[in-house]
Amino acid sequence: MTEERELTLEQQVAALEAERDAHLNDLKRVAADFDNYRKRVARDQESLVVRAHERLVKELLPVLDGLDRAVETSVRHSGGDSQTLEEGVRLVHRELEAALRREGLAEIETNGHFDPHVHEALLSQPSDRDEGAILEVVQKGYRLGDRVVRPARVVVAAAKPEDDGGR
Repeated sequence: MTEERELTLEQQVAALEAERDAHLNDLKRVAADFDNYRKRVARDQESLVVRAHERLVKELLPVLDGLDRAVETSVRHSGGDSQTLEEGVRLVHRELEAALRREGLAEIETNGHFDPHVHEALLSQPSDRDEGAILEVVQKGYRLGDRVVRPARVVVAAAKPEDDGGR
């Protein structure tokens, strides 16, 4: 009978160890789920902050464009007192640009060839330059972090039409 009792105790110990292992696995799964949840919430919150910055930057871009135009117009039509205006507008422009840069805004490069991911072609013109080269920037484009907030609007070089011999 002692052997039966020992066998029963061994079976009970084995059953309790199996139950313990099952509970331990459940705890590990819950811990992993919680860790994944915590990481997802952190990513979502970071994404929310980025979108809030993007909204602010989109609202300020027309102001920056207006200052660009004012400086350009002032330089073209400079007369008597316009230098003071120009200096004031340039100062405001620099301050606004610096504030937007601190928020992560960066101008999209427009030197080189057209990239549909960051440029918007408004027009293509025949040119001696390589096909796809950017000839003119109509409106600057900007990135906020790795996202394009507004593509650069550009005029792109097209191949010159073949001379058909005067037909």
